[in-house]
Amino acid sequence: MAVRIDRADVSDLHQVLADHARYWGERDLRSLHLTALVQEFGSTCLVARAEGGIRGYLLGFVTPDRTGYVHLIATRDDTRGTGLGRTLYEAFTAAARRQGAVRLKAITSPANEGSIAFHRALGFQDRLAEDYDGPGRPRVVFTRELP
Repeated sequence: MAVRIDRADVSDLHQVLADHARYWGERDLRSLHLTALVQEFGSTCLVARAEGGIRGYLLGFVTPDRTGYVHLIATRDDTRGTGLGRTLYEAFTAAARRQGAVRLKAITSPANEGSIAFHRALGFQDRLAEDYDGPGRPRVVFTRELP
């Protein structure tokens, strides 16, 4: 499968939302797909295109303290296990470096075992942060310094 990584635009975001279940299954994460991220941080919001449409995407940005933050990353159900998530992270890392990023960061819920395993495989360190998302809402925080 030939895949091309491009900058995401708002129409891509709408396409992903229309096909939400293909990326997230039963989990409803539509409210996390913020149009403002694509509008304001377009150079670090990416889509993976192939014949048959968008196969994966990553929404991220670089913070003032030079952290490349990955807000969301997902691959379509028919492309999982192909290395596409890693490819999206590599493209994001390159884009974030161009903006001066010196580290990467992402978060997930403690129950998301797939995300935890994926980020560990990419070399991220992780820690459980109690109350990260409010009282009684812990998150696993991933960080990785960029060489």
